Amino acid sequence: MEPKDYLTVSALTSYIKRKFDVDPYLGKVYLTGEISNFRLRPNAHQYFSLKDDHAKINAIMFKSAFAKVKFTPEEGMKVLVTGRISLYEPSGSYQIYVDHMEPDGVGQFYQAYEQLKRKLEQEGVFSAPKKPLPRFPKQIAVVTSPSGAVIRDIITTTRRRYPIAQIVLFPALVQGNEAAGDIVRQIQRVNQIGNFDTLIIGRGGGSIEDLWPFNEEAVARAIFDSQIPVISSVGHETDTTIADLVADVRAATPTAAAELAVPVLSDVLLEINQDRVRLLNAFQNELAMYQERLKKLRNTYVFQQPERLYEGYSQKVDQLTNALQQNMTHRLSLVTTQIQAIDQRLRMASPANQISQLEQSRRDLVDRLRRAMRQDYQQQKQRVTELAQSLDYLSPLKIMGRGYSYVTSHDKVIADVSQLHPKDDVTMHLVNGRAAATIKSIQPNEKDE
Repeated sequence: MEPKDYLTVSALTSYIKRKFDVDPYLGKVYLTGEISNFRLRPNAHQYFSLKDDHAKINAIMFKSAFAKVKFTPEEGMKVLVTGRISLYEPSGSYQIYVDHMEPDGVGQFYQAYEQLKRKLEQEGVFSAPKKPLPRFPKQIAVVTSPSGAVIRDIITTTRRRYPIAQIVLFPALVQGNEAAGDIVRQIQRVNQIGNFDTLIIGRGGGSIEDLWPFNEEAVARAIFDSQIPVISSVGHETDTTIADLVADVRAATPTAAAELAVPVLSDVLLEINQDRVRLLNAFQNELAMYQERLKKLRNTYVFQQPERLYEGYSQKVDQLTNALQQNMTHRLSLVTTQIQAIDQRLRMASPANQISQLEQSRRDLVDRLRRAMRQDYQQQKQRVTELAQSLDYLSPLKIMGRGYSYVTSHDKVIADVSQLHPKDDVTMHLVNGRAAATIKSIQPNEKDE
């Protein structure tokens, strides 16, 4: 037989991989399927599977490509993907390297919009209390494109309605992949400066792709965290972005945003004049009322005949003085009577008699105590004698004196013949000593049948 050239596994796998890589039909594949085994890995490559009713293929999407996906893939979601088919040599399995992904049947922008809207709504971002707009702002910050019509409309409307307000533009990209980060930085910059009364965020209308930076979660979080009231003016009246839902006030157009941010100066001046007139009239009426009260007070008897003011007080002082004197006399008489009565009782209750009675009581108590002590002593003595006699009856020595003894072996008391064996050495304890003995035989008692 001719010698055979055997391939290594690595060589065969490399050959098959090259077949995949050079196949023009596998360089770019459009595939639809259902996501399986998906677990989101933040800021990393994504590994999952695509399947249908009869087959499954492994898939990998590198983080650079996954960062462009606007929605969050979920287990069981049907998607449309574009990528290339190749072989992963270490495991010998083929897989698809996904470059682009979007939901099957629903646009990826709309899918991402609904997902973020649902997430923020569950967190209570939309229903949180809104900050009120100041009525007379001094400085207004505007985050928008410096070249668009938004800033021109806002400046024109503000100058026409309230020219004393200062408009400060914070230029930002409002379209493209870099726009969201630029908008967030400008919102944070406005809050860091901190001397603005109102913040307007806006751009003109467009498709959902054009307005997408205002649907990014980072922009929504920046608006929600802003300490300055935010007016959102994104798109047209029919366009509603996430930024519109999070902002404190939503305006349909940039002109409407400026009208919400500032009042009409002429109306404010007219209102101030009207308030000035009302204040002047109120002050004049108040002054006239106090003047009339002053006139009435001047005509009262207090100012015409001031001595009448204290006539009643003088008479009351005399009455109180007489009442005080009578009360003191009565109380002095009462106290004198009480002292006399106490003195009489004190004389009748002689200390010598009380001392004699107490001494007799003491002698009686001492006699009673001595009799009680003697009686208790006799009772306790009788009880001790009885207890000693009972203890003597129970004494083991007294029992042994009647001829009884007990046997020990190895310092243990023998209570049963089962504890003994022939030739065991034992000690017999008697009332007046001990005796050593050796067991010759053991005869247990017969048990009753």
